[in-house]
Amino acid sequence: MTAAAQTNTTQLLIGNRWSDAAGGATYADANPATGGPLAGVAEATREDVDRAVRAARAAFETGKWASMAASRRAKIVYRMAQLIAERAGELALMEVRDNGKPIATAKGELGAIVDCFEFYAGAATKNYGDTLPAPMPGYVAYTVREPLGVVGAIVPWNFPLLLASWKVAPALAAGCTIVLKPAPSTPLTALALGKIALEAGLPEGVLNIVTGSGADLGQWIVEHPGIDKIAFTGSTATGKRVAAAAAATLKRVTLELGGKSPSIVFDDAEIDAAVAGALYGIFYNAGQTCEARSRLLVHEGIYDRFVGAFKERAQRLRLGNPEDPATQIGAITMPEQMEKIRMYCELGESEGAKRLFGGVPAHLGDGLERGLFWNATAFEALPSHRIAREEIFGPVVSIVRFKDEAEAIALANDCEYGLSATVWSQNVGRVNRVARSLRSGTVAINTPYAVFPGVPFGGFKQSGYGRELGFETMRLYSETKSVLTYIGVKPVDPFGA
Repeated sequence: MTAAAQTNTTQLLIGNRWSDAAGGATYADANPATGGPLAGVAEATREDVDRAVRAARAAFETGKWASMAASRRAKIVYRMAQLIAERAGELALMEVRDNGKPIATAKGELGAIVDCFEFYAGAATKNYGDTLPAPMPGYVAYTVREPLGVVGAIVPWNFPLLLASWKVAPALAAGCTIVLKPAPSTPLTALALGKIALEAGLPEGVLNIVTGSGADLGQWIVEHPGIDKIAFTGSTATGKRVAAAAAATLKRVTLELGGKSPSIVFDDAEIDAAVAGALYGIFYNAGQTCEARSRLLVHEGIYDRFVGAFKERAQRLRLGNPEDPATQIGAITMPEQMEKIRMYCELGESEGAKRLFGGVPAHLGDGLERGLFWNATAFEALPSHRIAREEIFGPVVSIVRFKDEAEAIALANDCEYGLSATVWSQNVGRVNRVARSLRSGTVAINTPYAVFPGVPFGGFKQSGYGRELGFETMRLYSETKSVLTYIGVKPVDPFGA
């Protein structure tokens, strides 16, 4: 086992200065794979949030970022991409130790993070308005896109740096200033991003980072009257509370929430490819992803063959030390998440679902005895079982059989979520019919990959609203201003005064 990172004490980034929390308090951050300490993390208070918002508001109101030429903003955002790329190795290792994901996964994410910053660096100069038809003779009308203001970005623990980039990059490109709050259990790469932002030349107060372990910190960011928009990724239950609290000050809100996404395997699918893709769709990041394809819907004609192959290959997946490049399933990030996974596995069996494999924690040696690991797990389930309907957020898949295309669509849509879906079939007509029928923000055809910079990502139904990653995301960090100019010769005198 690789030695744990040296324990240190972190600070908050407010107004381009690193400082302790107002009360000087810290909390402990640990490596989920070893249980060993990583850092003492600054425990921010409401007073610290107030300071961060004042810094962001001052940066916005003075126009040092919002009024900067878009081409200059683009250069700074692009410089951040370059610095992230240069430090990808150390950032990936930091993410592994803080989150528990495999190093191979973390390295892949770093590539996507660089792509995200590069994409929005290019978008900064293309946030166009429109020239409008004249509303009446003698007028010119057009719109401009202006930065929305101060953004409160609240990031979850499953993809700490990746999901921070989804919010920070477009907000910066649009000219907004930011107060970023990482998840309490995974704050380290967000703080590293702050250091990169300063080195890239971001003006004072444009990006502020506050860390803390209490729910009241995020709540105050959502309620704060000095914040204009909330960009939140997390559970649907928390998202509902965010939306309700933000409504009191009429904040703009983007919510990327939960999912219970289906992977639909038809009888004409290429079985080997579908098995490989379905394995990745649920066991990637130990199933701790909102777009995990955790419902596996399989046509009855190939059900036994598919499930047999899926079971055999799943049990060959390598679970272990996240720092080992050969590891495919790493640690569960938090103890409470382990208990949630345990609860759902026990619930599944009590409901009558058939456990095919897994369903228990994994106990590893070689320095990982205190680590949080769960074996890859699959149940044969009915659509009514809670494990086939509720988000588990772990390496647990529910397999359900269907008889025809209509039933597959009905089963896929019979869910409160609508984030992602995958369709496996060689019939071009079928995959397009099904894709159009699914109530899902993203549909992938014959591939488990569904998330790329430039492709809008977000959900239908209770998976949230708004989109991230696409160009249209720039609109969500902007306001539309209409400008009407009278160019006629005679003065406008409606009253004839």
